[in-house]
Amino acid sequence: MFSHFTLRVAILAALFGAPGLLQAQTAPTTTVPPVDASRITLVIHGGAGTITRALMTPEKEKAYQEALNQALDMGYAVLKRGGTALDAVEASVRFMEDSPLFNAGKGAVFTHEGRNELDAAIMDGRTLAAGSIAGVTVVRNPITAARAVMEKSEHVLLTGPGAEQFAREKGLDIVPPSYFYTEARHQQLEKALAAERKPGTPDQLNAPSTEAKKPEKVKVKQKGGKPQGAVLPENQIFTEGKKYGTVGAVALDQFGNLAAATSTGGMTNKRYGRVGDAPIIGCGTYADNQSCAVSCTGWGEYFIRATVARDIAARMEYGQQPLQQAAQATIDKVAKLGGDGGLIAVDRAGNITLPFNSEGMYRAYMRGNGERQVLIYKQ
Repeated sequence: MFSHFTLRVAILAALFGAPGLLQAQTAPTTTVPPVDASRITLVIHGGAGTITRALMTPEKEKAYQEALNQALDMGYAVLKRGGTALDAVEASVRFMEDSPLFNAGKGAVFTHEGRNELDAAIMDGRTLAAGSIAGVTVVRNPITAARAVMEKSEHVLLTGPGAEQFAREKGLDIVPPSYFYTEARHQQLEKALAAERKPGTPDQLNAPSTEAKKPEKVKVKQKGGKPQGAVLPENQIFTEGKKYGTVGAVALDQFGNLAAATSTGGMTNKRYGRVGDAPIIGCGTYADNQSCAVSCTGWGEYFIRATVARDIAARMEYGQQPLQQAAQATIDKVAKLGGDGGLIAVDRAGNITLPFNSEGMYRAYMRGNGERQVLIYKQ
């Protein structure tokens, strides 16, 4: 009995008589380092395709530059205040999803049946956790739904009504399908359907453009003095040639972690429940702290066949290729298959690359040293 009593006294003395011991047990073992502004990097894209100076008005160019700058500011602010790469890429992509200028979220293209079907994916390079959704029609911000799949489910990819049910259950912002309607996108579909009805036209009109063409004049029917079913010149943002309007972001944060996010409405006049590369992990989206973070934009079928995003990481990891060489080799592989498009990527050292084989790609980046660029055309 005495020995037990002595032992209890010793334990109580250790706990209450030695506060330093208690503090050592409850205090964090590491401290968060201060923000290293020189390390953080953010790169974004707003789609690739036939984008040339000849087909771009000053008003359109200004609109895209402003939108890209705002999306860049959104994500970079997260990094600068010490946030994670994951939070930064989601913030930038959400902004572009809410902008009618881009083929994602609010500005998504229409399917053959006249719907807006949205795809998105996000990946954490630190843990290799990933989430994606495809074919949703009522989720306002698909990229946030993709992140919810990653963090709040045991799955990676959810599609269609099931993905929408999941988004509702997780309290995400649900909107009516009409929210995604834009007149410019609807006119794109009408034009594609009209061309499709011509004899000898292929079933799918999304072959890459071989040369830039001036937009066709739109015939306007008058009713009550107002144009009906026409896109006014100042609103013809997406009528200059074919484009793949996927949006995306990749980032490196102060902790050395990478992340990638991609969101898209797919291709105009797509059908049969078509899903492109954007929500397919390893094809249009990938991130791994051991190599790089990648977000792609282009003709999705070819990016899937070439497993573009993962291929870049594998070239770096197994072939010891630097980021720029690995990315260019993979884009070249897409071209050899017959596809076009581009990508953005950043590695764990903060190196970036933005290769594409189309006429142009909406793209921008900002580094911790203050270097900043917004680009549209081939340089």
